[in-house]
Amino acid sequence: MRKPSTWFKRGGILALVVGLIWFSRTYLDFRVTDIRDWILSFGLLAPIVYIVIYTIRPLIFFPASVLSIAGGLAFGSLFGTIYTVLGATSGAVVSFIVARTLGKSIANKDWQGKGRKIQDQLEKNGFFYVLFFRFVPLFNFDLISYSAGLSKVTFTSFLFGTLIGIIPGTFAYNFLGSSLVSGDPIVIGSAVVVFLLLSIIPILIRNKVAKKTPSLQKK
Repeated sequence: MRKPSTWFKRGGILALVVGLIWFSRTYLDFRVTDIRDWILSFGLLAPIVYIVIYTIRPLIFFPASVLSIAGGLAFGSLFGTIYTVLGATSGAVVSFIVARTLGKSIANKDWQGKGRKIQDQLEKNGFFYVLFFRFVPLFNFDLISYSAGLSKVTFTSFLFGTLIGIIPGTFAYNFLGSSLVSGDPIVIGSAVVVFLLLSIIPILIRNKVAKKTPSLQKK
């Protein structure tokens, strides 16, 4: 039987997460253009401000897609992608460290049965697991970061799997955002096509993998 203090600790963490999500959805409901204008108001420091905001974003559960599109609007598809990848990777690292620090006893636990097999795979093929989950939207972005922190996947595998895996999706969002600035129907249409392709392909891969691997299907 678990100690009352353990339940109290986990209940407190759950309450904090729910509270942060509520706060984000209630008081941080900004339009993309408002976010872009606010970021650009910092002038030369705008890229740094944007990266810092993206780094702390997972802690308040602010939608990553909104910030990514705002980055495209503010900095264009190329630099928007670069800044977003840096910020998103930094945010993922923060989430990973927080989860590993708060859940150290869980991360260090020796699992049995199926849990032991998953743990072994994360230790041996952590990079490919993280890379796959970043590219294919099987689970929420932040959920992957926190879950990885609670597993035994190495920090290096998590870092590079995240850094490489988020590039296609990040470019899609930033390209879409930057195209809206041009106002050119052809550019906007091209951006929409690219966005759809880079969104649909991972979903098709996800469905195919889910059929072969029932344990990865959403419940």
